[in-house]
Amino acid sequence: PVFAGRNGSAIENFSCVIYNISLMNCTWEAGRDAPGDTQYFLYWQNSRDDDEMECELYIKDENGRNTGCRFKNVRIVTERSYFLVNGSSKDSPIQFYDEYIELYKIEILTPPLNVTVICTKDCIITWQPPLTSRVENINCFKYEISIQNK
Repeated sequence: PVFAGRNGSAIENFSCVIYNISLMNCTWEAGRDAPGDTQYFLYWQNSRDDDEMECELYIKDENGRNTGCRFKNVRIVTERSYFLVNGSSKDSPIQFYDEYIELYKIEILTPPLNVTVICTKDCIITWQPPLTSRVENINCFKYEISIQNK
């Protein structure tokens, strides 16, 4: 596809991560050939039924340029969410960047909860699944136990 705007002006290295159940951080770098006054704006749409929302809290670099965003109260409600970053400059039109992301793939899970170890002759280790913004089936979790003898 052909996008309007100066080549190399769209953002690069876009990535997002969800943590602490409902917080999401997205970061990016300014386009290599973007004019110095370029400012970027992030919009995302959680599902087709939701409105497109602009970033609530931008992360800025030392020049005041938006290079990231923090979102609160994020819910994983659909398979894929849509992200769009466009830009503006007095010098020239800026290319936009867009991407669909499967949110469950970018979620950093909390550790398992209430881990207990009871040892008599054998040891029994129990825990509860980690907290997550969306669990359809707790049997999907896989766990790894590392036991070191001291």
